[in-house]
Amino acid sequence: MWRSVVGMAAPAHPPYTPVVRAGDWIIVSGQLGMKDGALVGGGVPAQTRQAIANLTAQLASMGASLRDVSKTLCFLTDMDTFGTFNEAYAKGFGAHRPARSTIGVASLPFGGAVEIEAWAWKPAGPAVAKKKAANWSPVKKSATKKSAKKTAKKPAARKKK
Repeated sequence: MWRSVVGMAAPAHPPYTPVVRAGDWIIVSGQLGMKDGALVGGGVPAQTRQAIANLTAQLASMGASLRDVSKTLCFLTDMDTFGTFNEAYAKGFGAHRPARSTIGVASLPFGGAVEIEAWAWKPAGPAVAKKKAANWSPVKKSATKKSAKKTAKKPAARKKK
């Protein structure tokens, strides 16, 4: 089951979906250091803090938190800023340390210097599981119910006198 939520950091631009649920996984698309539709000032440290704040908001919209994150994929436009990024990232995640990859890229949308994507494991609650079960069944409707409906529609047989 896929569920999406409208972006918190900036208006979503189609075909961008900021966050989706895929079963027990919550996948947050890359979050930039944007607030109110613009990049925050202060360079890599400030953009990293804001990207993590945006990531936190997206996760919260699905009932999850940073502690549920299993994997992040981080992008930097300048790998020379890795130390600065790493310090802000570590502060933002606290003691939690998900698996992480950090990749240097030529550019990011809106001129960002940092982007962070996350995968969080948060088992779907009973309400999600119940809804999923109601929408899916491995067995087709029983023939008994179908034939009972047909029988009910037929007029009663008349006896000849």
